[in-house]
Amino acid sequence: MATKKERALEVIEEKKALLWPMSDTLWDHPETGFHERYAAELYGKTLEQEGFQVERELAGIPTAFSGTYGQGGPVIGFLGEFDALPGLSQAAGADEKRPVEENGPGHGCGHNLLGVGSLAAAIALKHYLQDSGLPGTVKFFGCPAEENGSGKGFMARDGVFNGVDIAFSWHPGEVNSVSTESTMANYQISYRFQGVSAHAAMSPELGRSALDALELMNVGVQFLREHVPTDTRIHYAITDTGGNAPGVVQSHAQALYLLRAVQLPQVKELYQRVNQIARGAAMMTGTEVEITFIKSCSNMLINTELNQLMQRNLVEVAPVQLEEEDLELARRIRETLGPVHSYFDTVAAEITDPEDVRAMVSAAGCGAALLATAHGWDRRDLEERPLYRELMAAGVFRRLVLIRREGDRRRYEVEELL
Repeated sequence: MATKKERALEVIEEKKALLWPMSDTLWDHPETGFHERYAAELYGKTLEQEGFQVERELAGIPTAFSGTYGQGGPVIGFLGEFDALPGLSQAAGADEKRPVEENGPGHGCGHNLLGVGSLAAAIALKHYLQDSGLPGTVKFFGCPAEENGSGKGFMARDGVFNGVDIAFSWHPGEVNSVSTESTMANYQISYRFQGVSAHAAMSPELGRSALDALELMNVGVQFLREHVPTDTRIHYAITDTGGNAPGVVQSHAQALYLLRAVQLPQVKELYQRVNQIARGAAMMTGTEVEITFIKSCSNMLINTELNQLMQRNLVEVAPVQLEEEDLELARRIRETLGPVHSYFDTVAAEITDPEDVRAMVSAAGCGAALLATAHGWDRRDLEERPLYRELMAAGVFRRLVLIRREGDRRRYEVEELL
C-alpha cells in the first residue's frame, strides 16, 4: 500500500493528461508581463475544476490571482509564474530560430513550465490533505510579470501573502536540485529626458537635444562600471530615441535601467550614483530629466533548514526519464552552441555507500556528467554487486570502459550500455 507521500506523487502522474497539455497551450499563447489574461483565465478555471476557491485581480492587478483549499495551519503556498519575454517567439521543437510571430513574445525562460509545475505540487498537496485528514491550507499564487515587472512585489506590498507560513517556487534549469544560492537585489528605473526641438541645420543653437543627454548618461554609466563592486550588474535599454529624422534636434528620449547587486543597500547606493549621472547629463545639455522608480526586489534570504528538507525529499523522487526524442532535440540544440563544457562533471571513486547511489541516480539525466571508477573483471562482475547493479539498471552510465594491463601496456575496451 502506498504511503501518503507516494500517493501524492501518484496524483501528479494521474494529472498528466491535464497538466502536460496546459503547459503546451501556454507555450502557444505567450503573453508579456501584466498582460497574461489568457494564462490567468486558464489557471483560474483549472484551479476551480480541482476544487480550489479562486480570488482574482489581487493587488489591483488583473492577472494576479490565488487558489485556496483547506483550512487551518500550516498555510503552504506555491508560486506560479507564466509571463513570456518580448521578441522571443519560437516554434516548439525547433533547433534553430523559427519565430511563430516576428518580434513576438515567447517563453524563452520556461515559464510555461514554471506555473504548471507549481500547480501540480499544489494539487498533490491538496490530495495529501484530503487523504491524511490533517489540518492545513494550500494556496496557489498566480504571480504575473516576473520578468519585467516584479508582480510579486506589488502583491506583497498589498498583503496578498500575509498569513502564509511557507512558500515554494522553482525554475526550469539544467539540474534537478534544490537551489542554495541567493538571487540579486535589483531596482528598475526609467530616465526620460526632455529638451527643445529645432531644425538641426537652420537653427541648431535653439535646440536642446534630449538624445544627446541620454547618450551622455549612458557613457557616464559605462565609466561608472569601473568603480562599483565586481558582482554589480547594470543593464539598460533605450526605449525612445526621439524620432527617426536626423535633421531634427530630438526633444525627448528615454531609457530603462535595471540595476543589480548582491545586497539591497548596495543597489540603493548604485541607484543614487546613476541618478547623479543622469542629472549631470541633463545639466550638460540644458535639458531636464524625469526619474521614475518602477520597481525593486530584495535579494533572496536562504532558508537552510527548508532547503535541506527539500533536497532529502527530492532524492527520494525518481529522476526525470527523458525519451529519446527529447534527447535528440537537446543534442541538436547543443550542436548550435559550439564547444560547451559541462557544468557539473563529477568523479566518484569506488562506490560503497547507498547514499552515494541515491545521489547519483537523482543527478542522472539532469545535466551532470558522472564518472565512477571500480575494480572488477567485466560488466557481469559489476552487475553482481548490488550498488553498481542499481546504478546500471537506472541508466546512470552510458559507457563501460575496461582497462586491461598487458605487460607494461594498457588496452582499453569500450562497451556501450545504453
